[in-house]
Amino acid sequence: MLRVGAVVACVGIFLAGADLAVTALIGNQTARQLSDLGKVALRRSEAAIDSAGAILHRLVAKGPMDCSAIALQALRLHVYQGTIVKDIRTVDREGSVLCAAYSETLEFDNGWARRDEMFQSADGQLRLFRVAQFTGDAFGVLRDIDAQRSLAAILRIDGNLLDVMPAGLRAESHVTLTLPDGEQVAGYHPDTSSKPPTQSVAFTTVSDRYPLQATIHVRPNSLSARHDMSYLLTMLAAGMLGGVFGLLLASYLSRPVDPVAELDRALAGNEFKPYVQPTFSLKTGDIIGCEMLARWEKPDGRLIPPMSFIPLAESSGRIERLTWQILKTALRELQPEMRQDKLFKLSVNITPRHLLGAGFIDDLRKVVASSSVSTRQVVLEVTEREELADLDKATDIVKELSDLGFRIALDDVGIGHSGLSTIQRLGARILKIDKFFVDAITRDQSAVVVVQMLVALARELEMSVVAEGIEHQEQVAALLACGVEEGQGYLVAPPMSLDRFKHFLDVRRAAAPAERTKTPVLAA
Repeated sequence: MLRVGAVVACVGIFLAGADLAVTALIGNQTARQLSDLGKVALRRSEAAIDSAGAILHRLVAKGPMDCSAIALQALRLHVYQGTIVKDIRTVDREGSVLCAAYSETLEFDNGWARRDEMFQSADGQLRLFRVAQFTGDAFGVLRDIDAQRSLAAILRIDGNLLDVMPAGLRAESHVTLTLPDGEQVAGYHPDTSSKPPTQSVAFTTVSDRYPLQATIHVRPNSLSARHDMSYLLTMLAAGMLGGVFGLLLASYLSRPVDPVAELDRALAGNEFKPYVQPTFSLKTGDIIGCEMLARWEKPDGRLIPPMSFIPLAESSGRIERLTWQILKTALRELQPEMRQDKLFKLSVNITPRHLLGAGFIDDLRKVVASSSVSTRQVVLEVTEREELADLDKATDIVKELSDLGFRIALDDVGIGHSGLSTIQRLGARILKIDKFFVDAITRDQSAVVVVQMLVALARELEMSVVAEGIEHQEQVAALLACGVEEGQGYLVAPPMSLDRFKHFLDVRRAAAPAERTKTPVLAA
């Protein structure tokens, strides 16, 4: 009995010491992790403001930004192009609204900030302010046009940007974004009606560029190590294995320290996966290729949309490695289908910076050669949304790529930087009409005129035309009437994993010829 008592006493003492050590370690690591998550929320918000500021800068540079029909159309185009912006308004020197891209949004305003109530950015270029609306708070970014007028962008700062908390703490926390006067401009909690608890532990990160701070409010009891499964697992390891519990804990607590490090970890773990959306014939519905898109599949099964990581990958210089990684996977997995159908083409998005980068052509040739796929089956889509820094160099690169057999597509045509002369000089072989015009083609005659003009230009330059974002059969009929023969969109299928896409192709090929030539239908 004495020996048993001694063993029990020793185990009790060891577990008591482990309890203190584990509690302290988990508590400190949790505090660091929450502080890092606050930085992620703030950086995402700063990136949204950067995007809005860039749009306002381009509009001011183009000028004049009055309230004419042409100026308002330009504002609407940039609202569509910006994704994070839901309205752009012209205001006077005091901040009063003169006109808006979408005037109906003014009906939701329940107050408007005066100029002296706005907060200036560190570089003096922008002013930030809160817009009180009947449906909740909105966030405004203002840039001066001249001494009398300014442009104000109304942003979507919502759960997509502020949802940074891990699953175990999401329900027990609130993430808020506030101005220096304490006014909240955005917040996130799974229960949208919930408010930050009065009793909470707060972790605040302050921006050094904008008058803005992100705060994570967490209920104190959710931070207790004893409520975490890691505590129980570690205590079990401490009782059974003694000193090795420290190694187990260190392994459990290993976490990326910042978003860029998380990108690097995801790249090292091959967490970025190629998803594809079919390209089809508008006349027959036959699948003639697909466009490759990036998705981030987390180890816990969560699927992260591209807008949450592509901007960071581009700004941090990781987009090139990410692109090559998923292209290798897509070519390897789709190689049997591409060898079976020599006319099948895989499209991949390439940023202008990547296209102009050193060694791009050699790297591309190596990736495609290793997959035993013909270069003529690979299409490089260069977006028109981002300006080519060196058009002469880009033209030379496109010519060399074309000589090697690759096909070059100009993406997002009609709403980006390129003029007609740029399209003519670049030497691209495919012109992709932006979804903006496809959405409007059945209800706006001006969209029909634009599409007809682009089709005529493409024919003159011996280019093929692809329409993006097709969702309704009426759009197919209107596009065919304009001379467009190829398209992609949810009418046939959404972006899908490679396994689902191969199954999709098998089902289509197994269908009777008469079935394949019927009107395309939305895939399940």
